[in-house]
Amino acid sequence: MEVVVSSRHCEVSERFRQHVADKLSRLEKHDDRVARVDVEVTQERNPRQADRAVRIQLTVHSRGPVIRAEAAAEDKMAALDGALLRLQARLRKAADRRRIHRGNHAPVSLAQAAAVAAPGPGSNDGVGAEEGHDPGAPHQVGPLTVIGDGPVVVREKTHAAGPMTLDQALYEMELVGHDFFLFVDKETKQPSVVYRRRGYDYGVIRLEV
Repeated sequence: MEVVVSSRHCEVSERFRQHVADKLSRLEKHDDRVARVDVEVTQERNPRQADRAVRIQLTVHSRGPVIRAEAAAEDKMAALDGALLRLQARLRKAADRRRIHRGNHAPVSLAQAAAVAAPGPGSNDGVGAEEGHDPGAPHQVGPLTVIGDGPVVVREKTHAAGPMTLDQALYEMELVGHDFFLFVDKETKQPSVVYRRRGYDYGVIRLEV
């Protein structure tokens, strides 16, 4: 299993890289198909967010869907432990789904599955603006980094993906811990977005080209 560590706004020591590799080596007991884990370490420069000074995002690449988890804490070690706990929970969920498909267990409802992966109160999984933050300092608005009232710095990503069913899109959305998921509907061939509404209700937006 390959472990790739990258950083933004901070330096990562060789000792910490080795610590990360040792910790992540345990993931193979949850899924022996894991080929690579991307580890992104980000330093928060706003002193008012000292309790969330370091954010770590873990992304697992295997023969199955991408699985992602992240956490923020006052130091790298605590952030890594928090992200790893969430990642392990999502890997167990993916393993349970594979067992369901093999007929070993009765399937759970989508609402029950969502409850397992959904972050609880006070979770750092979500990204949002903090109360009382310095309006001139960089801060997060959804997935965007905003400096003051602008300009907006957009981080772009391109993902390779094949058409999938709505059920698969909901499942993969939960595995990466997002409130929405962009996909191409296998039945209609339309670009579509599934998103979480209140509670565990879901909505779907489709584009007619």
